[in-house]
Amino acid sequence: METDKTGGVGEMKDCLNYSLKNHNTFGIDAQCDRFLEYSNVQEAQQVAAILRSSGCPFLIIGSGSNLLLTKNFEGIVVHSAIKGIACTASSADSSSEKGVYIACGSGETWDDVVDWCTSQGYGNLVNLSLIPGEVGASAVQNIGAYGSEVGTYISAIHAVEVSSGNVVTILSDDCEYGYRSSRFKHEWRNRYLITSVVYFLPTSEPLHVDYGNIREELRLRHIEQPTAADLRQTIIHIRNAKLPDPKTEGNAGSFFMNPVVPKEKYLELAALYPGMPHYTVDASHEKIPAGWMIEQCGWKGRTIGRAGVHDKQALVLVNRGGASGSEIVSLCEAIRQDVFSRFGIEIFPEVNIV
Repeated sequence: METDKTGGVGEMKDCLNYSLKNHNTFGIDAQCDRFLEYSNVQEAQQVAAILRSSGCPFLIIGSGSNLLLTKNFEGIVVHSAIKGIACTASSADSSSEKGVYIACGSGETWDDVVDWCTSQGYGNLVNLSLIPGEVGASAVQNIGAYGSEVGTYISAIHAVEVSSGNVVTILSDDCEYGYRSSRFKHEWRNRYLITSVVYFLPTSEPLHVDYGNIREELRLRHIEQPTAADLRQTIIHIRNAKLPDPKTEGNAGSFFMNPVVPKEKYLELAALYPGMPHYTVDASHEKIPAGWMIEQCGWKGRTIGRAGVHDKQALVLVNRGGASGSEIVSLCEAIRQDVFSRFGIEIFPEVNIV
């Protein structure tokens, strides 16, 4: 077991007129008036005190993998550098579900957490492999992929309350996790500096292979009974095949959320588009892939100015080189209008546009 470093001592980073180019995966060259980075709970409390006393606008970021900057940020940008992954406890009560608790620093890279858990034999998070970002942001966004969402596994979130500087523990049930949503994105926005997240991973949970083309890819690899490591490598292969590397072509992964529509709307469209992909949400709602609708509108692979749509996955908008945030926003709005005109469905950005 790795030593839990989530309370480690470091030196708080405090910079003026700071470039954010390396803090957003679109590679937008914007800057902020001040940049604060905390590496332990005590420094998070110091940051909270600075935020209270300054009265300046502030923005809390992770790795910037879900962020589109459209201009310089006139205020303070805050980032967590708290690291550490540790198995903290196992549930021993025979009346409760058996599993393990994993505590992770909010500045830990998300995929490193998945890799660590997989190496320890815990396959619960493996469908979330290679999702960019950090632990703290994953709990805000409720990241998800291939039929899994991180909110399912979050037990508690430790944080510092900005308004008081108090250290608090927030239970998952209070976060109101939904599709790419939580209270942190809405009424709790800018209320907390997350310091660590605790996940509960049930030991009896089977691997999830019946989503998208996972099972087909396993078949092509001649794997009938996949291990967690097999499934992780398969999902990494699938993602790498269709998603661009931000280091070579700036992007924020999936730019749009997949819309959930009433069953009646789905049936109306299914009659017009036989074979239209969909995922049943409940008896009254279906989820329709936004990428499929964007592709039907002819946007896949198109470029306007220095912004474009990825040629392998229409859900991904890319910086072809030197694009401004406003260029990407203009492309986003043109796509949204076309999708609504053709399908009568509004699609909304998953990315935080600032």
